[in-house]
Amino acid sequence: MMLFGFSQTRKATIIAVCVAGLIFCLPNMVSKETADKLPSWLQHTVSLGLDLRGGSHLQLEVDLKAVNAEFLSNLLSDVRGSLRKANVGYTDLRVEGRDTNPKLFLKLRDIAHTDKIASIIKKIDASLLTEISADGQVTITVDPIAAQNRSKQIIEQSIEVIRRRIDETGTKEPSILRQGTDRIIIQLPGVDDPQEVKKRLGQTAKMTFNMVDNAAQNAGHAGTDSTMLDYVRGGEEGGRKIAVRNQVSVSGEHLIDAQATTSAETGEIGVSLRFNNIGARKFAEISANNIGKQFAIVLDGKVLTAPVFRSAIPSGSAEITGGFSSIKEANELALLLRAGSLPAPLKVVEERTVGPSLGADSINDGRNATVIAFLMVSVFMILGYSMFGVFANLALVFNMVLLFAGLSLLQATLTLPGIAGIAMTIGMAVDANVLIYERIKEELRAGNAAMAAIEAGFDRAMTTIVDSNLTTLIAAAVLYEFGSGPIRGFAVTTAIGISVSMFTALSVTKLVTAWWFNNKQVETLPI
Repeated sequence: MMLFGFSQTRKATIIAVCVAGLIFCLPNMVSKETADKLPSWLQHTVSLGLDLRGGSHLQLEVDLKAVNAEFLSNLLSDVRGSLRKANVGYTDLRVEGRDTNPKLFLKLRDIAHTDKIASIIKKIDASLLTEISADGQVTITVDPIAAQNRSKQIIEQSIEVIRRRIDETGTKEPSILRQGTDRIIIQLPGVDDPQEVKKRLGQTAKMTFNMVDNAAQNAGHAGTDSTMLDYVRGGEEGGRKIAVRNQVSVSGEHLIDAQATTSAETGEIGVSLRFNNIGARKFAEISANNIGKQFAIVLDGKVLTAPVFRSAIPSGSAEITGGFSSIKEANELALLLRAGSLPAPLKVVEERTVGPSLGADSINDGRNATVIAFLMVSVFMILGYSMFGVFANLALVFNMVLLFAGLSLLQATLTLPGIAGIAMTIGMAVDANVLIYERIKEELRAGNAAMAAIEAGFDRAMTTIVDSNLTTLIAAAVLYEFGSGPIRGFAVTTAIGISVSMFTALSVTKLVTAWWFNNKQVETLPI
């Protein structure tokens, strides 16, 4: 038997959705100890944001200028080789403006080569722009659009590396977002002392493998394409300097695994490294071409060790030894390297801590506001629509249940603006019922029978309900896409609440009304 368009399958589906909502909402209503005893698939709960739970807020600045300077420095060897191959004489090849606007300079010996230099540089990297003065002074810069795209990639890569590093520390539910062109916002709910996290984030763990400039090392000062770096032993600077070539032979981004090791024979502590295919190929090539020569393993601008290639290393694996005072130090380095090499240095420019007491006050205030809104809306619906108002309130209860079930399943983070979104959802949820009930009243005033009026009320109001909620969903999607942190929390709760309200208004309310009408067989509707 079908009543108001309900088949047995549709009835069963609506009931199943409501029961599932109750089940997945349950973990939010019990203590953490009880929730931990539930099956693993039922332990999902709504995560509380920084403003509700308390925690730490960090704002980081990504040093994009350093990356651009390194990019040009790495091109020095390529430029030198290309010019020699083309028989183009030059002098004074250098990179300047590392801390401001890095540029690569050189001076042509013969101005007749002016026509060739632009095409030579373009073949090295398509993003390079060349300016040549009348006296043969060549200035090489990076195309602004290419530099902007590279900066965007660096920010995205930094966010991903930061996320992995925070996950390694066991911190739960971090919020990591981009802000502006060179800033990253990190929110760590429940972390009252972020010093350990700051320590891990503050270390860029930027590892590179560079050849040692032996001529500059013997002279005791940096060469034209090398830099004197501190030589670190046991985690401390020992006062010794090593001349390291600026060109990176193998980058840390090709590293795929790092583990602390202890030699069974000597007890020496080290870190074993394993590269991906690209890194293994580069490492094999550099080791084969430089047997007997010294190379440096550089971490965060300091030389960890500077061994000599005794033979080619084709396996794609290497080991750092001799620079660690304890297995803990080796483990910390291995953790940072496993999490990934940051493409640029980070600087903490802002730090705030939100106390848990302030978060508890926010929760209480938000809960009270939501309960008051729920009660006031419920009273309004009963006074305005009598028994049908009771049906709307029952649907509103399931609206809240399904909303929290959805937030739990999505592992969404609930913020203070998110609570505001829930309170707003309460009003918007019954708005659909108001449209339906007013339509039923119109049908009754037109002289239609009770059953026909109910059918028309639900069917003819559906288009209006869907259209109005769809526009709000579009606004929520825009807020989520372009907003950050709490704004996204508001968008999520609003979007889920609106979606659920359409289901409860058009399905749950109609099912309850159909059940009541079928059992009471009334001729006059109490509305």
